Amino acid sequence: MKLRFTPLAVETIAEIADFIRTENPRAAQRVRAAIYEGLEILLIFPHAGRLQRTEGVRKFVTPRYRYIVYYHVDAGAEEIVVLSVKHPAQRRPHTDR
Repeated sequence: MKLRFTPLAVETIAEIADFIRTENPRAAQRVRAAIYEGLEILLIFPHAGRLQRTEGVRKFVTPRYRYIVYYHVDAGAEEIVVLSVKHPAQRRPHTDR
């Protein structure tokens, strides 16, 4: 399996880092790194995330800083497609089953 990021996912991760960077540039780097490190778990356990009401979408909460990652497992392409990343306080595009 490999990770693939949609343009929206890349944008949301950049927005998170930009928001944090205004107050603490070092923290922005740590948070961004922690999000990517958390995603490595999905490479080992692609179905670790909770299924959402939207078919095929799963939700994974990163271990550190608790960001919510929405993703889809494309078994045929052997990819985990990261759809978006949200802070828990943000409005979420998907809901749990």
